[in-house]
Amino acid sequence: MKKILFTLLFLPSLLMAQHKINGTFTPAENFTRAFLYHVTPEGANYVNMAEVDTLGNFSFSLKEDALAGNYKVIYAIPVEDNNFDLVYNGNEDVTFTFSLEKGVDFTESSENKLWQSYLNSMDVVNQTISNFYAKGGKDKAAFGSIFKTLKDTQAQYEILAEGKMVQKFIKANTPYIPTAYENLVTYSNNLKNNFFKHVDFSDPFLRSSSIITERVNGFVFGMAKDNEGYKKHIDIISEAIKDEAANIQSPLLEQLWQEFKRQENHDMANYISDKSLLALAQQTENKILEQQLLSYKNTSLGAIAPDFIIQTGPTVKLSELKGDKYYVLVFWSSGCGHCLNELPKVKQLMSSVSNTKVVAYGLEKDTEQWSNEIKNYPDFMHGIGLGKWENPIVQTYAIAATPTYFVLDANKKIIAKPYDFEGLEKFFGGL
Repeated sequence: MKKILFTLLFLPSLLMAQHKINGTFTPAENFTRAFLYHVTPEGANYVNMAEVDTLGNFSFSLKEDALAGNYKVIYAIPVEDNNFDLVYNGNEDVTFTFSLEKGVDFTESSENKLWQSYLNSMDVVNQTISNFYAKGGKDKAAFGSIFKTLKDTQAQYEILAEGKMVQKFIKANTPYIPTAYENLVTYSNNLKNNFFKHVDFSDPFLRSSSIITERVNGFVFGMAKDNEGYKKHIDIISEAIKDEAANIQSPLLEQLWQEFKRQENHDMANYISDKSLLALAQQTENKILEQQLLSYKNTSLGAIAPDFIIQTGPTVKLSELKGDKYYVLVFWSSGCGHCLNELPKVKQLMSSVSNTKVVAYGLEKDTEQWSNEIKNYPDFMHGIGLGKWENPIVQTYAIAATPTYFVLDANKKIIAKPYDFEGLEKFFGGL
């Protein structure tokens, strides 16, 4: 009876057993903490934080009711560049090692080990395909053998993944497999046109992982090298997701827009916006994104700078300025230490540049400090925007920080957007 009672008491603890996510960072001295998030299509929900010990070890204890799904481990900032994904199925611990050089390697967790093994195996076959075409790619027997291996590898992993969460990853990653010999041009075109054939963009599990965004980014930035190629690839993506809901399409295209914006590729960022992203932002009533898209387009290189009143009584507008070859717009604030450090440098630089007018527009809470500061720059044209960050000019020019610089030609066309004073100095030094 005692043995039976012990078993009955022990059984609930088995059913409610906690699981852990264990990691080891190397080299240990490069890491201090790790943060765990549960990822859903709507965002990432904080789960826990773990201290990294002197050997690089750390552990997250999951609650009994922890949801199965996609999780993200963040180990540094900026978080978007210092994280990796893992799958927790609710039934087993997850153990891994991670280094900045080699990435993540799972040592415990059937889900993650299988997915990692699949990716490694597919990399080997894809490298074989690349080598085949690099050597001429005309041996039809070798072609058949290589793609049979690719087909068999995909099929075997789909079987191994039966009943596992990562089976969706493996099926979404299904490669294009020709049924007969194809030369490089034909294969490349068919590979691109079928790249998203097996991706279910509406699947919540896929949407909460990084697989879709990585596939989209890899397709655009890994398989195209210029704007014409980018446009073709974006068109293929747009076609692949055209039947999806607007709230599914929009984030995928927005992340591409953000990347082109980061690269300062104005043409491609605006291409995505004009093609569909702006309409999607309006359709989903995403006012913030809509304003960002419009502001970015209006202040892109080659655009005429949005007009605004610089001074009142009498009114002076930007569009009315005449007589100079260049105009430097500086959006600054008298309460910004960085601005107060750079404006004297701008003054000194402009003393050696002819036919150029500086328009310094202060974003201010009040006029007192601004009025005193502008006395140091009598050769600048000064304007003030009260309300500071709430001033409409902030949205119009997409100002995220001060100082922000724009260089205009005589017709007020934006010809440069220096990131800082050094960029401004470089622009005028290159004339």
